[in-house]
Amino acid sequence: MAEPRDVVRIPDAKVALSTASVYPESTATAFEIAARLGYDGVEVMVWTDPVSQDIQALRRLSDYHGVPILAVHAPCLLITQRVWSTDPWVKLQRARAAAEKLGASTVVVHPPFRWQRQYARDFVTGIWRMANETDVRFAVENMYPWRYRDREMLAYAPDWDVTKDDYRHFTIDLSHTSTARADAIEMVDRMADRLGHVHLADGRGSAKDEHLVPGRGTQPCAELLERLAVTGFDGHVVIEVNTRRAMSGAEREADLAEALAFARLHLASTVRVPRR
Repeated sequence: MAEPRDVVRIPDAKVALSTASVYPESTATAFEIAARLGYDGVEVMVWTDPVSQDIQALRRLSDYHGVPILAVHAPCLLITQRVWSTDPWVKLQRARAAAEKLGASTVVVHPPFRWQRQYARDFVTGIWRMANETDVRFAVENMYPWRYRDREMLAYAPDWDVTKDDYRHFTIDLSHTSTARADAIEMVDRMADRLGHVHLADGRGSAKDEHLVPGRGTQPCAELLERLAVTGFDGHVVIEVNTRRAMSGAEREADLAEALAFARLHLASTVRVPRR
């Protein structure tokens, strides 16, 4: 009988660049960089950049650079409270419509802020209702407590740990697990087969949401990717890192190239198969 041999298996997961990763550069710049570095697509962070809010402009960028839009991040940040309406449900409806028109498979959404009381009260059932109306995945993202010195504020409801509630799909963000000082692998285990989307970044446990290039912090970035490779994960892995401190465009691109190489390396798993 022939000896077994090792082969490299790569899952169907695509590696995308979040347009937030080029901030303070523009959404258009993110498409250009993603194309130049060889990313499989982009995740559009809908925020104050008008291009990020404009479906036609996004389609033109996607077509021009040959870079598909794989996900849309709904405007859930403090700075985007007036983007696409002040009504959070309208924001999600518009994010879903954008995803459908742009061919994106996923809408990423944060849990509500606690002061959005009615929205928070209806959030779990509302997300299920919207998920039942479309083929687009609504992947709810884990967040973290806000900390200042020795004080902690629970800013999100129903909870920053989204695994405590029932959602069809989750997004795991490894910078957020770092800030929360949570065990990322245990959280992924709780998400199980409902893990539909990954925000790949790193952190060192700071109270600030760091979004370091993967491999530069203490989060199990490599371990998670290797697990995804073995289990045949079919969602998207999105590089969402902070490059605001880059001293030049070349330095920013070097960081994003490093992040892409890290993801591709650890998404490849070695399996043993019999020789024929």
